[in-house]
Amino acid sequence: MQPSIRLVPPSVSRHGAFVDCLADFAGTALDGASIADPAVPPVHDADFIDFVTGRLAEEDPATELEEPWVHCTSRWIVSNDGSDELLGFFAIRHRLNRFLHDQGGHIGYSVRPSARRRGIATTALALGLREARGLGIAPVLITCDETNTGSRRAIEKSGGRLENTVEGKLRFWVGDEERPTRP
Repeated sequence: MQPSIRLVPPSVSRHGAFVDCLADFAGTALDGASIADPAVPPVHDADFIDFVTGRLAEEDPATELEEPWVHCTSRWIVSNDGSDELLGFFAIRHRLNRFLHDQGGHIGYSVRPSARRRGIATTALALGLREARGLGIAPVLITCDETNTGSRRAIEKSGGRLENTVEGKLRFWVGDEERPTRP
């Protein structure tokens, strides 16, 4: 049975859930969270408001971004069980720069440690791929560490086909459209 989750835009109303989720990660990788410096996460009120505002602005193609940043749709993975628990982070990058082409991909995501091994990443990836298609992104590049078997399984269940490995990152494509060339 698939977990009941949804992808929602970042919101200042979820400050407490955000802080709780970050505590669960306890310094482990926060892929898809778009936190510039995970050692100093935006947990204080003003920093958090700036963080959420910045994530939402990055979705708008009219927002000017400094190189090498690309426009990105940020989503939070939220439980649909009525608790609104924040289960993780999801990012859809609208185009690939050289780093994203080689290592990061169009999609980045992470599920909080206490919620892993329940199919949340697979379900979130299915939802995120639909959203990426709606943004005109096809095919979609998704990467994961060579050692991350859980993420690899989620990507493969979502139709990802392994192209190669670059510096310890497995590179999967979802979709049969022509693949972009390396920038």
